[in-house]
Amino acid sequence: MKIALAQVLSTSDPHRNLVAIRDHAKQAKEAGASLVIFPEAMQVAFGNDLAKAAVALDGPWPALVRQQARDIGITIVAGMFTPGEGGRVRNTLLIAGPEADTHYDKIHLYDAFGYAESDSVTPGNSPVQFSHEGQILGVATCYDLRFPQLFIRHANSGAAVNIVCASWGAGEGKVEQWTTLAKARALDSTTFVAAVGQADPESVGRKVSGTAPLGVGHSLVVDPLGRVIAQAGAEPELLVVDLDLAVVEKARQQLPVLANTVEL
Repeated sequence: MKIALAQVLSTSDPHRNLVAIRDHAKQAKEAGASLVIFPEAMQVAFGNDLAKAAVALDGPWPALVRQQARDIGITIVAGMFTPGEGGRVRNTLLIAGPEADTHYDKIHLYDAFGYAESDSVTPGNSPVQFSHEGQILGVATCYDLRFPQLFIRHANSGAAVNIVCASWGAGEGKVEQWTTLAKARALDSTTFVAAVGQADPESVGRKVSGTAPLGVGHSLVVDPLGRVIAQAGAEPELLVVDLDLAVVEKARQQLPVLANTVEL
């Protein structure tokens, strides 16, 4: 399976972000990828009025993403915001392609490091997997990466690949935590972990202020034994990676953590 990780910087303009999705999806398709993964908050960047930007799943923004997926012939995973409860929104991943039309609402909200996502976001409550090229893929969003149970749940549901879409908060040691957690979740679940985040705004000269998580870059793909097989830097980049899915079964024979799990 050939996949692409589009490490980009979304903006306050949903239309401009649609153009970025289209252009990167075309590049991914030309490179031979059948799946392109965009970051969390791809519709509109954090630090903007999310409630104003939120649209229903049958609204115009997701409809255009679905149209792009059809026109280009590729599966697209991208973060957006849908209406939530009490004036809040849901932090949603849209999955659109030839084999899949579904979505995931972020379960674990980022109430950490001085930021309170739950002030503006309603949490989801259901893990989501989808099928692609005869394989099952699980999805997760940003702070979900710190919770191994979700990745194990996906693996036990048949997932060979776990996708993470993020807009990771910057700070001391945060890049190292991002990389370490991706490796750990791959080992926990013996799956490939493809984790794509927003690029670091400072890598293109944007000044950053406030506590909104705007990205640190360093998107990566980790194999089921915790080995990093591809990683971006801080700046915008399109990573195209071939996944040898036979590695998953080999890893589970060598490291049968799923089979050996004991309920305590």
